[in-house]
Amino acid sequence: MTLIDWFYFPARLAWRQLVFDRTKLVAAIFGVLFACVLVFMQLGFRDALYASAISTALKLNGDLFLMHKQSEALWRPVKFKRTELMRALGNSAVAGVYPLYLGLAPFKNIETQTKRTLMVYGFDPDSQIFSVESIRDQQAGLKLKDTVLFDEYSRPEFGPIRQLLQTGRNVTEINDYKIAVIGLIKLGVSFAADGNVVTSELNFMRIFPGRNRNDIDLGIIKLHPGASIEQTQAELRQRLNEFVNVFTYEELLQYEKNYWANMAPIGFIFGFGTIMGWVVGLVIVYQILFTDIANLRNEFATLKAIGYEQGYFIRVVFASAFFLAVLGFVPGCTLSIGLYHLAESQIFMPMPMTLHKVVTVFAFILSMCAMAGFLAIRKLKAADPADMF
Repeated sequence: MTLIDWFYFPARLAWRQLVFDRTKLVAAIFGVLFACVLVFMQLGFRDALYASAISTALKLNGDLFLMHKQSEALWRPVKFKRTELMRALGNSAVAGVYPLYLGLAPFKNIETQTKRTLMVYGFDPDSQIFSVESIRDQQAGLKLKDTVLFDEYSRPEFGPIRQLLQTGRNVTEINDYKIAVIGLIKLGVSFAADGNVVTSELNFMRIFPGRNRNDIDLGIIKLHPGASIEQTQAELRQRLNEFVNVFTYEELLQYEKNYWANMAPIGFIFGFGTIMGWVVGLVIVYQILFTDIANLRNEFATLKAIGYEQGYFIRVVFASAFFLAVLGFVPGCTLSIGLYHLAESQIFMPMPMTLHKVVTVFAFILSMCAMAGFLAIRKLKAADPADMF
């Protein structure tokens, strides 16, 4: 027997078993489809969570970053003294240091007068610590008193800011302080904040009168061209106080991801939902395969009696599991693409359907069906020719 025959004949029998009862086949496909969609959506929301968590950090323009070790994430910073950042200037590789201030505050919708919390970023407009072209283009306006730039990716509950700017209605309140929105930028919302504005550090202190300019939330360090980031990082760790973390750009991004993945409950929820999707699909496929074996026990016993080996029936079961995985995955993936677009329009966060995600979910579904097949194989032992003849 050739290798092709070794696979082909069990697969043909498996396919005929599945299509013999169309109703049961459709039920099995819907079970796998449900598990597939559930896993796709959990992974999609998880990836959107991670992407949104680093959306602001991705747009920071710096080589090294100082953050208090007690800070859980950028949106929950612990302040440290500005003098700690200034001490970094003692390193010859450091070209400049720039503080960044962060604070959550209520923003008053210009039309409805309702308030919703957003994130306020305060910085020196001349520092160019944001690699966002629209911020650089409007940095002169940020130097004016009581001006901010609004993130147009913010949720619509903050109001139609673009349309209001075109009509000249740009005055509102942040933290009960009157400000003027002078332009739009693109930063991106996150699970921590539904919207963002950026302003100068002086305006930031006016919006948050209780804040001290000497207490900063994040320090951004730029190095001279050609300077070693790793060497400078090691030197600053020795020079600065031990309560300050010195991150590279990549380490800062990973730190933000780790908070949502390991410390925030929502990271566990998405992981648990993925596992539950796998378990639900496993139970459904197992029931289908188990029922097929139970209903065809006499036929399997007859085949054993005429000389078919146990390995042949094992290949039949796993072929059935493979067919169910493919038949459920294809419509499940197609449906998930549509749901991704729907979710993006509602949560205002990117949920791309990447090739890596497709391959990962297919492997996930295939392992689910394979495990169901492995559990169902035990029923084959009941197909004993001695019980029949």
